[in-house]
Parts: sequence; structure tokens; C-alpha cells
Amino acid sequence: HSLGGGTGAGMGTLLISKIREEFPDRMMATFSVVPSPKVSDTVVEPYNATLSVHQLVENSDETFCIDNEALYDICMRTLKLSNPSYGDLNHLVSAVMSGVTTCLRFPGQLNSDLRKLAVNMVPFPRLHFFMVGFAPLTSRGAHSFRAV
Repeated sequence: HSLGGGTGAGMGTLLISKIREEFPDRMMATFSVVPSPKVSDTVVEPYNATLSVHQLVENSDETFCIDNEALYDICMRTLKLSNPSYGDLNHLVSAVMSGVTTCLRFPGQLNSDLRKLAVNMVPFPRLHFFMVGFAPLTSRGAHSFRAV
């Protein structure tokens, strides 16, 4: 969800708090797109982000932060896209989400769960914000598929 917009920030964090009330013993992980003044001129984005981060501190166990400005920089500088679309940005976000949750979806000896990740990576319960990194970076059009 986005932390800058009204729907992602307001309704998204309200939904997270309601899920936390209903299932207090379950681990809650979020992937949150953090706004940037270089990318958007919306005046209320800092307020939305501030209010939603407060809700994430209280109701989330792990928050994976994705910088909106970094997404645009990756698309323009690394992937050489002059005017990236939401589809291009969403492709990067979905690749990161897929990479982070791989150990939850596939069997393996070294695979872990969200609780073990939190135990090993979160020093204090309120400091559960992660910055994600991902490689290799590819654009949506760089993949070649063929019918089998």
C-alpha cells in the first residue's frame, strides 16, 4: 500500500488495525511505498505518511519500505525508461515482494517464516522497518516468453 495517498494510507492502515484486532497473535507484514516530494506535488502526502507510519508502528510486525523516488530512479537510470508507467513501477514492486516472500512459498532447509525473520532482524518491537534491495533489475519488456 502507498503511504502518501488517502486510500492506501488511511483505509489501508485502518484495515491493518482491524485485522490486528481480529487476529492479535498472527504476524503482520506490510509492503509500504513511501512518498517523495520529487515524484509527487501532492501537499497532503507528508501528513498521510506521518499518520500511517504511526499506525504501522503500532499494528505491524514487519514493514518493508519501498521508496517511490528510488523506483522512478531505477526505471529511468538503470532500466533506461524515459517515462515509466505505473506498470513499470508495479513490476519492480512485485519482483521485490516475490523475492522477499519466496521462503514462505517454497520448501527448503534454510527457509524461514515471518516470526523467525522478526526475531533475528528486529531489535525492538517498534523498530521493524526494513529497506529492501533487489538484483538483477529488469524491465517488463526485457523478458522473452514463448508458448510451450
